[in-house]
Amino acid sequence: MKPTALHEAIHALVREVTARAILPRYRRLAAHEVTAKAADDVVTIADHEAEDMLTEGLARLADLPVVGEEAAHAEPAVFERLAGDCWIVDPLDGTRNFARGAAPFGILVAMASGGEAHSAWIYDCLSGRFCAAQRGAGAFVNGERIAARPSGENPPVAAISLIFVDGARREAVKQAAAGYRQVDVPYCAAEQYPRLALGANDLSYFERTLPWDHASGALWLGEAGGKCARPDGSPYRVDDWRRKGLIGAASPQLWEAMAERLAGFG
Repeated sequence: MKPTALHEAIHALVREVTARAILPRYRRLAAHEVTAKAADDVVTIADHEAEDMLTEGLARLADLPVVGEEAAHAEPAVFERLAGDCWIVDPLDGTRNFARGAAPFGILVAMASGGEAHSAWIYDCLSGRFCAAQRGAGAFVNGERIAARPSGENPPVAAISLIFVDGARREAVKQAAAGYRQVDVPYCAAEQYPRLALGANDLSYFERTLPWDHASGALWLGEAGGKCARPDGSPYRVDDWRRKGLIGAASPQLWEAMAERLAGFG
């Protein structure tokens, strides 16, 4: 399937999943439809229904193994699929927001091969914003090609996630970020990555780097002209999800500045 046709097919699929599995549950969840997976991590019936629909729909587009967040949580062997050709799916990114009846939340889909994402889609379920990218072909928002732009603020704007950072590493990240105007994180990668390219935020630091959270965003941001990489400069790989630490920035220069600061604090 040609890239444009694939973008259109994915767009139609995520709209359908949103209309049938996600929005009907928004602000209508019963108590038994929300369960805890871990500390600061919940799952809802909408997550499961959306993932089932996406898995079925993506198989019709390309018969590849699917690495879905909920499937991987239930069966860790699913992670082994990341080494080959696969789909990567976060059926409801921002579940914590969704469960309490608040925005933002969205759907993340990526296609990867050999541990590297080559196609990416990010859908905002409430606004309908649809981001898409193919490796080497640029990044798009609602069909229009975009170029990442910094906020223009001084100091630069940083959204730093410290949820999963602890000990000495937590202090190092806090000190490295001290030179920026820090803003709240949205608890939703489907919102955070667009903020980095569309002039709202200049950089972000993520500690946990699970593939469904970052495969699509890292590729899309890079194709827009920003940069997303490990603090040592190595690229993000979907099969290296156990590794901690990832910096996303609106420009390579902003990325370099944060990486240097972080290295300076160990």
